[in-house]
Amino acid sequence: MMSAMRLHAVGEKLTHDQVPVPAPRDHEVLLEILACGVCRTDLHLMDGELPDTHCPITPGHEIVARVIECGPSVTEVKVGERVGVPWLAYTDGVCRYCREGTENLCEHARFTGYSVDGGYAQYTVADSRYCLKVPHRYADAEAAPLLCAGLIGYRAYRAAGMGANLGLYGFGASAHLLAQVAHAERRNVFALTRPGDLESQKFARSLGAVWAGGSDELPPEPLDAAIIFAAVGPLVPAALRAVCKGGRVVCAGIHMSDIPSFPYSLLWGERSICSIANLTRRDGAEFMEIATRVHLHPSVEVFDLSRANEALERLRKGQLTGAAVLQP
Repeated sequence: MMSAMRLHAVGEKLTHDQVPVPAPRDHEVLLEILACGVCRTDLHLMDGELPDTHCPITPGHEIVARVIECGPSVTEVKVGERVGVPWLAYTDGVCRYCREGTENLCEHARFTGYSVDGGYAQYTVADSRYCLKVPHRYADAEAAPLLCAGLIGYRAYRAAGMGANLGLYGFGASAHLLAQVAHAERRNVFALTRPGDLESQKFARSLGAVWAGGSDELPPEPLDAAIIFAAVGPLVPAALRAVCKGGRVVCAGIHMSDIPSFPYSLLWGERSICSIANLTRRDGAEFMEIATRVHLHPSVEVFDLSRANEALERLRKGQLTGAAVLQP
């Protein structure tokens, strides 16, 4: 048996359960969890903002773990290796999206901590074909946010293009990693936080942001692109006001409140809006190569697994600097 923090009904807190240790099948590996990051998507899951949620479910999709047993068809990893388990847990490989190289849009995809049990536990199983190599330079807790905050941030970063001025709306787990990547690539980062959040603005400047202010302000220079990490629909027209002609606004969350109507003049001038959905295994490999080359400094606050509800509430209230990480 093992400990797991599980959601039994949408709208409730997680409960601390004792459940059987799972057994790996076929391409699966049994993993001893070393650390698991806490993501805003976990809050969306608990709040019923994601479709087709089944309960009970163990959340958590930023998993750093050690392989302790392999299924009969596993060839990618070995017992004793440290691996990362991201949000993408499985794709069918045959739908039109998989065939076109966009497996993140797979019609029958499964997702860690949402459609299959995740990392808020002592052990879990994962498909070895979707596990990632984790750079050795990062400790377990430091590596956990790379598995979603880093990966989804990276996909959004690529979608934003390579303009010089990049705006980040919402300076949490993803933005604090992405700011370091952008700074290393000599781009100008403009951080836009909750109005009045002076601590987050100071934190952003410490990571290389050339300017930090409230999301109700206009940056001092036009942005070539803006990435919205906060799940706040009204930030879309705010970001459109901030980007220059030809600029792009990238919505990086899995859920967002309704976007209010806005005048066409904000979109005119070949500005565009797009969303980011999930990730591909190629995204994972590319970002881990960057994380090997660029020494990122993930800011983490570690909580015992049994304190998962406390970590989630701190995240909900914006009381974290960086990322919360659970460790059994």
